[in-house]
Amino acid sequence: MRKFAVIDIGSNSVRLMFVADGKVLYKSLNTTRLGEGLADQPLLKPEAIERSVKAVCDFYLKAKTEGAERVFAFATAAVRSAENRQLFLDKAEKDCGLHIEVISGEEEAEIGILGALGNADGGVIDIGGASTEIVVKQSGALIYKKSVNIGVVRLKDRCARDRDRLYEVAESAANEYGVVPMVDMYGIGGTATTLAALQLGLETYSSEAVTGAVITAEQMQALADKLLSMTVEEIASLPCMPKGRADVLTGGAVLFTVLMKKLGIARLIVSDRDNLEGYAIKKGYMD
Repeated sequence: MRKFAVIDIGSNSVRLMFVADGKVLYKSLNTTRLGEGLADQPLLKPEAIERSVKAVCDFYLKAKTEGAERVFAFATAAVRSAENRQLFLDKAEKDCGLHIEVISGEEEAEIGILGALGNADGGVIDIGGASTEIVVKQSGALIYKKSVNIGVVRLKDRCARDRDRLYEVAESAANEYGVVPMVDMYGIGGTATTLAALQLGLETYSSEAVTGAVITAEQMQALADKLLSMTVEEIASLPCMPKGRADVLTGGAVLFTVLMKKLGIARLIVSDRDNLEGYAIKKGYMD
């Protein structure tokens, strides 16, 4: 049985995907908030580096213990935008011998749509912790891709839970995308899947239920309004709320709401398949 693993080092969380014979056996997540404070200065905080490297090494050890022949790791916006990124990369390699590839925003967009749609046409919105990618594919070719330095951790750092400020910053970021070709749009990443689970009223998270779920623009607005009316503690107590997501989810709902309105997206199709699968496909380890 051919086993391998992929570790995604994001701005809000570190994730592990374990695969055997081309089938995803499980995904695990550890919210480490690596991108904390990047909205104020382009430096990774020492404590955020410590938390995140530990999570990476724990996942690496877990994957190797369970028989992974290869463990791939890639880092996104928090690491690529930080002036002290090398401290993080060197520490991870020193502590567990793992080389981490830092991918660009465009590469992040490409593997996101590859993981979500495979060879099919369509578009993807991936709201992360420190960046948001939008990419569109038509007739098998990528005709639009753009990454903007806005995400749920940056929104939290800049706006806290101030409604007016959240909408102001989200609308400013949305303007950076310009004209996006209109296709069926898919939402990937933790913000999208958590919002889908809430919209579906799931008591227990199910990737099968979330994948293919539809959130209309009106429903997204209602989710944003609901979350803005709640305290972080109330949000944290909701079913299917991942640990470490409650204080950043509201900003993500606002950003999705603004993007859907600005870009004329009537409905968002959600997928649990994302850049983890896309990275594995790109490396030739999955179909």
